Amino acid sequence: MLTSEDIKLIIEAEKEVFPTKDDFEDLKKLFSSLQTSVDGYAKKADAYYQKMAVLLHKVERLEKWAKEVFEKVGVSFNFN
Repeated sequence: MLTSEDIKLIIEAEKEVFPTKDDFEDLKKLFSSLQTSVDGYAKKADAYYQKMAVLLHKVERLEKWAKEVFEKVGVSFNFN
């Protein structure tokens, strides 16, 4: 038969093995913090890629313009 001391030991052991509601609340806070960090990074990465796309377009436009100028002037130039 179980004694009161045995029951207390089982209850204490259960607290260590199984997560409590407070544990889940802590995990929710940690996850929320992590999610905020990831969202912030994604926003910065998106802005960076957009800037790079604009820069690439600008370089390609300038390269095209330079090729036209070199052709009109009669200068041979290789962009590769």
